[in-house]
Amino acid sequence: MDREPAAWKKEYMKDLRQVIKSNPVIAIVNVTGIPAPQLQNMRGGLRGKITLVVAKNNLIDLALKEMDSEVPGLGGLADYIDGQCALIGSTDNPFKLYKIMEGTKTPSPAKGGEIAPMDIEVRAGETSFKPGPIVGDFQQAGIPAAIEGGKVVIKKDKLLVKEGEPIPLKVAQMLTKLEIFPLIVGMDLRGVYENGLVFKSDVLAIDEKKFMGDLLGAISGTLGVALHIGYTTPVTIRPLISKGHSEAMNVALFAGITNKKTIDLLIGLANGKMLALAMKAPEALDEELKAVLAGAAAAAAPAPEAKAEKKEEKKEEKVSEEAAAAGLGALFG
Repeated sequence: MDREPAAWKKEYMKDLRQVIKSNPVIAIVNVTGIPAPQLQNMRGGLRGKITLVVAKNNLIDLALKEMDSEVPGLGGLADYIDGQCALIGSTDNPFKLYKIMEGTKTPSPAKGGEIAPMDIEVRAGETSFKPGPIVGDFQQAGIPAAIEGGKVVIKKDKLLVKEGEPIPLKVAQMLTKLEIFPLIVGMDLRGVYENGLVFKSDVLAIDEKKFMGDLLGAISGTLGVALHIGYTTPVTIRPLISKGHSEAMNVALFAGITNKKTIDLLIGLANGKMLALAMKAPEALDEELKAVLAGAAAAAAPAPEAKAEKKEEKKEEKVSEEAAAAGLGALFG
């Protein structure tokens, strides 16, 4: 005869099912190594953003597989149960949830025996310790310390523990004294379920700055192509009209077509060509034309304050480019 499940197991299963039913996004997080008080603080800080249930792995696995018939694909999340885990429910999308979980991680001192998550090394230089027995403690931990000029110094860079190796107790103690915290404690997102799909955490770890840079670059490139081929949309129609007007004006000026729009420009071009020609034959000029040339030369000479203004102009141009980039992003939503 099957035994009736314990009351506490029924209560946990009820909580797990409720989280799954009431949230569109479900995740598995590893909470191994997080002290209970710190976990409670994290939970308090995330209240209103997520619902978290810490339970035995077999109960989480059972709840996911039982609810798979109601939430198709949810059972695949059970593959990410490893270590001490918790089930999370959220209304945020998987990418935002990943960022929230990463925000719970903080540096933590080693106590000895933990596996190094990365190479652990000390750098050469002075320490804050006064000469004394501390030098021997450093040396016993494999740190090349000595007394120089009345101060305890680390004589050279030293790799103490390689990534993946256990951290010796004496090394852990000295790292803490040096305020080197090699461990990262926090909720480690393993897998996330949404709309029938399960995402691994590495898929959700995107560089936001690079992503936005690539996106803006793609928008700019797409707009350039659209303008080049004359592709009309609500976004491109104004730049295309402006481009067409500019090209038509250039053709008219090149062909010498006179109308209300071109006449002043044509006269200005003709005057410029006349002055350029006059400068090549100054001996053939009358007094009136010489005076015109002298005035043109004076106008072309830079003013004393021009150099000072030049930096301001560059600064304004930079702001203008940034504003243009922001405007382009806004056009594309």
